Amino acid sequence: MMSELHINLSESLKSKPASDALGFGKYFSDHMFIMDYSSEDGWHDARIIPYGPISLDPSAMVLHYGQEVFEGMKAYRTPLGEIAMFRPDMNLKRLNNSCERISIPQVDTEFVLEAIAQLVRIDQEWIPDGEENALYIRPFIIATEAALGVRASKQYMLMVILSPVGAYYPEGIHPVSIYVEEQYVRAVRGGTGEAKTSGNYASGIKAQEIAKTKGFSQVLWLDGKQHKYIEEVGSMNVFFKVNGEILTPALTGSILQGVTRDSVITLLREWGYTVVERVISIEELFEASRQGLLEEAFGTGTAAVISPIGSLSWGDKNTEISGGVTGELSQRLYDSITGIQRGKLADPFNWVYTVK
Repeated sequence: MMSELHINLSESLKSKPASDALGFGKYFSDHMFIMDYSSEDGWHDARIIPYGPISLDPSAMVLHYGQEVFEGMKAYRTPLGEIAMFRPDMNLKRLNNSCERISIPQVDTEFVLEAIAQLVRIDQEWIPDGEENALYIRPFIIATEAALGVRASKQYMLMVILSPVGAYYPEGIHPVSIYVEEQYVRAVRGGTGEAKTSGNYASGIKAQEIAKTKGFSQVLWLDGKQHKYIEEVGSMNVFFKVNGEILTPALTGSILQGVTRDSVITLLREWGYTVVERVISIEELFEASRQGLLEEAFGTGTAAVISPIGSLSWGDKNTEISGGVTGELSQRLYDSITGIQRGKLADPFNWVYTVK
């Protein structure tokens, strides 16, 4: 099927940034993958071309009605010099789930994965050195039909771009402070919360800005109906260790089905922990903290992997977690997942995809 992929290599390669000054999402590699869709021809014209601007009609439907989905994954260089990706099949499966919710035609995940692997092979010199560095892979689909009117587009473009990145949070694996958001909501059940679509992230920007002005790293979202039950922390799934048991919000339709979330649950159960997926109220959590039972809290996601939570602020209540330092379990999870991702630890679950 790769015979359908056309490749046009750049004649002028860009200089690469220093591996100790990457930030996150600031630099982009030399090439990108594009594939088009029309209602007449389906997905077609798959190609890898030099990275650069794209042309869109001012009436392109994505600009007016927000039909867009995306994913995020990473590529790493292993100690043996191989290129590894972590569970990309799950990311592409979730991409199709998002497409279903946003009424975008689904893609052939096997073909797209092969195309991504080819793109990473071509731009492999952009995989940065460094323990916390990686090559971030961003597939996304936008509605490109030139038309006004609230309906599904008849034309789309799938693109994949690559970005060498460092740690997502300046704190790295160090604990972050979290502000419990009580006014704004990210998503509601029946909405688009379980889809990875840009509107979900746009709706969170205002609350994030407010949190930062108050000195917090991120927000903890509560449910959109009662403002009572915990959903996500920023753009990550969230876990709490309470009296030896691991709690995480159930996937009720407004929470993203995180790949790292699934990996963490699998590891924890393998290690003998009891993991409970259920609704968790913010009152319950603060009461557990008052009783000294809240032992650790952390967010999980592709960008940061594991982000320990050092403190929570809810109204006039504040609580420190794990003494404000990275908890033992958070560190173990981070070391285990990144170790598997980078080929430094055994991969008993066959999570790693080797780019050959």
